[in-house]
Amino acid sequence: MNDVVIIVLAGVLVIVAMLLVMMEAALSNTSLVRLQQLNSDDETDGKAQRIAELLSHPESLVNPLRLVALATILAQVTLVALLANATTSGWWVVAIVLGNVVVVFVFAEAVPRTWGILHSDRLAMSLGRPVAALVGFPPLRWLTQALIVLTNIIVPGKGLRRGPFAVPEEFIALADAAVADEVIEQDDRDLIESVIEFGQTIVREVMVPRPDMTFFRRDEVVENALQLSSAAGYSRLPVVGENADDVLGLVYVKDLIRAELDGLVDAPVTNFLRDGHFVPESKKVAELLREMQQQTFHMAMVVDEYGGIAGLVTLEDLIEELVGEIVDEYDREEPLVERQPDGSLGVDARIPIDELNDLGNLQLPEGD
Repeated sequence: MNDVVIIVLAGVLVIVAMLLVMMEAALSNTSLVRLQQLNSDDETDGKAQRIAELLSHPESLVNPLRLVALATILAQVTLVALLANATTSGWWVVAIVLGNVVVVFVFAEAVPRTWGILHSDRLAMSLGRPVAALVGFPPLRWLTQALIVLTNIIVPGKGLRRGPFAVPEEFIALADAAVADEVIEQDDRDLIESVIEFGQTIVREVMVPRPDMTFFRRDEVVENALQLSSAAGYSRLPVVGENADDVLGLVYVKDLIRAELDGLVDAPVTNFLRDGHFVPESKKVAELLREMQQQTFHMAMVVDEYGGIAGLVTLEDLIEELVGEIVDEYDREEPLVERQPDGSLGVDARIPIDELNDLGNLQLPEGD
């Protein structure tokens, strides 16, 4: 093969590798939220929708691009090495090969990857159609899948899917840096931390524990129940039978008010029972919040591992886990931590360990 042809082919391979790396970087960093916005605004003639469909299966998108880019770079380096060996000798061969490696790294890896990250949305729109054609090419798709199977044989598992791979501590550290740079406010940072922790929080951590529960006995009449609910300040309360583990259901205070207006002050509260909801104490609060939204209930009884009642949880408890305590002008709650005259702290035994650590700048282990 003519030396000039080899040089031209090597240059073309660098350009091809550059485009492949740029496409992979752009698509890996494209914002799905931005794509959905563009698609809803109908500004892109369906391009955003096509890109979103590609990104919905990232393992089928990124692997073929990386495979072809790697093969292209290897072919280019091999061609240059063969040309150098045929036209020169000694240290010149080594110098040409090393120089070519630097060129390939800069122009076929570093520059296109950086450019792809910086202009991800625009490049994704421009290159979406050729990328779809490339990754959809059957032989390439089959080869990629075969190599993934081989990889999983060597390293058992199902392979890594698209991130995020950052751990929660890294997100919080980023939020702290944003506060330090005055990009966001401290309240925004606290909300970010609450959202991150919300996904790992279980019902037991936010529920009203059994000793603090207020409930009606099943033989309670409307008149007495209204007095109790007025003193407690709740809009709905559970009704129990023999003991707190025998929950019969819930009574809404508004039903009792209607009963009083109808002259049924001596009627038992069991006449106004509504079905209750029961959840395990190990349930994630995020899952419970979705259930409350879908099934439209505001209170659930929390059941421990032995089937007994461990407490109750309300929609307000879940929301407070995200946004902090919701206190109205009539709430008169005692502080969980109070500074004593001698400088010590008086701590309510119900306070969560992590909250006590934050307030007292302590490092108590979570399990104790």
